[in-house]
Amino acid sequence: MKKRVTLTFPKRLVHQPITYRLAKDFNVAANIFRAEVAPNQVGKLLVELSGDIDQLEDAIVWLQEQDIGVSQTSREIKIDEDICVHCGLCTGVCPTGALSLHPDSFKLMFARSRCIVCEQCIPTCPVQAISTNL
Repeated sequence: MKKRVTLTFPKRLVHQPITYRLAKDFNVAANIFRAEVAPNQVGKLLVELSGDIDQLEDAIVWLQEQDIGVSQTSREIKIDEDICVHCGLCTGVCPTGALSLHPDSFKLMFARSRCIVCEQCIPTCPVQAISTNL
């Protein structure tokens, strides 16, 4: 089973090997899509946790017991077709190839199933046609 979650770490836990503990103690893999972690600051990780459903639930309970905020991620990237100028700048920063230009028409194509919502495309768009559905 897989769950995409945002983990919010208090300042005191930023230096702890949380993803290591998930793997070692719960056999849960953490695929990190986005990380905002710095010393003496609140840290955030957007991760996809995968493993056996029971171990995954136990790992989430353990995270919460460590005072790590766990919130289910349901955000998606939205592209405003009325604003998009199909310049292709976003395709250069998309790590999964979810954004590409059609080879014939050069229109932007978005493969939602490949998107990991890393949000790297949002600041890259010069006309602000890309956003999330908070």
